[in-house]
Amino acid sequence: MEIVEKYTLKTAREKAGFKQKEAADKLNISVDTLSNYERGNTYPDVIMIKKMESLYSVDYNQIIFLISNNG
Repeated sequence: MEIVEKYTLKTAREKAGFKQKEAADKLNISVDTLSNYERGNTYPDVIMIKKMESLYSVDYNQIIFLISNNG
């Protein structure tokens, strides 16, 4: 059985060598939006996930989406 590495969005971005501002610019979103995705406050739609897969060179199955603990 193949072991698939898992990454949070932040880890995937950092592993790909992007600062938050660089990644946000390439994804055509604000730094605040990307930050909210990375912290689990909001979640990207399918189109954005596909862009992230391409930019970060990861597969959807490798991404761990954080769950915000807002009470």
